Amino acid sequence: MVIKKTKMTNKQRVQALMNREEPDRVPIWPLALGFNTIYVGKSIADAYLNPSAHAEGLRKTSADFDWVFYLQGANFSTLATEFGGEIKFPDSDYSQAPMITRFPVETVDDVFNLKMPDVKTAGTVLKRMEFCKMTVQEQNDNCLFDVMLWQGGPFTGIGNMASVEKVSKWMLKKPEAVHRLMRLATDYYIELAKYWKDVFGIEGVLPYYAEPTTANQIISPRQFEEFALPYLKEMTDNLLALGFKHIYAHVCGEQNANLKFWQEIPYGDPGIVSIGHEVELETAAEYFPGQIIMGNLEPSIIQTGTPEKVYQATVEVIKKGKAMKGVGFIFSPGCELPPMSSIENVKAMTRAVNDYGWYE
Repeated sequence: MVIKKTKMTNKQRVQALMNREEPDRVPIWPLALGFNTIYVGKSIADAYLNPSAHAEGLRKTSADFDWVFYLQGANFSTLATEFGGEIKFPDSDYSQAPMITRFPVETVDDVFNLKMPDVKTAGTVLKRMEFCKMTVQEQNDNCLFDVMLWQGGPFTGIGNMASVEKVSKWMLKKPEAVHRLMRLATDYYIELAKYWKDVFGIEGVLPYYAEPTTANQIISPRQFEEFALPYLKEMTDNLLALGFKHIYAHVCGEQNANLKFWQEIPYGDPGIVSIGHEVELETAAEYFPGQIIMGNLEPSIIQTGTPEKVYQATVEVIKKGKAMKGVGFIFSPGCELPPMSSIENVKAMTRAVNDYGWYE
């Protein structure tokens, strides 16, 4: 693959956007988890369980595909294991992400008997801390951030604590149970942020969270306003009060009816707002002025399309992203890069950005 000679690295491009300056070219920053380890001959599960293999994959893919190099750490918080449940890590081509095998909450009584776990030892924290301590030793000038504070969205977290089906029923019949879960999830994430700050400080640390379960296929805008919005604002207010400068938020899925609430949430100066293909880039620019918009190629195209289709779809996203006014733009798939994507399709995505992503 021929890469056009550049004036900036992808790290410098993102830094320019964070300084509210225009880079020479649109940066490429996919949320790529299992794809990285598959690419270097490991398994998808290694992305979650093997910190050194995950870091190796990130280095290699970032170099080969001209991506932002960011040691994100895939062993993320689900709140299932943190509160006493169990998860299963992917073990085949047909299992591409962790799945919950036992929820910590089955009944309303369980909700009110839950106790706050120790944020230093709960669930996947030890493995994630191992990874982050390793990444601060990276000493790579191309690495954008040294540490990811991978939190999670509180509402998505409670769907992992009690199942989305139960939470959906309880919002209608037992709202006090949902608020209790949201209180625990939010408190947990705030304490986790304090712990990460105590260990790593704030420089070079980027908090990240995603909220797929607040998508409008699952909850209504009224439910988002009541059950998700207050806690999201509290969590992000606390992140900024702790001194973190930028927050990376993935507004996952069909969230168009919720955008009026998402714009009330603080993201930093500026923050990064990642959107799915269901939200138009132009719409995101209207709701999040002054922020950096990341998105939003449909991931299924990368998984199932031809290289030509991936190339053309990427060009369309690039053209729309460059035309946005008052925001920064980073190219990315609209959600995680599918782990089993073909290398030729991923190359086509990068080639399109290099052909059409340059600013005048």
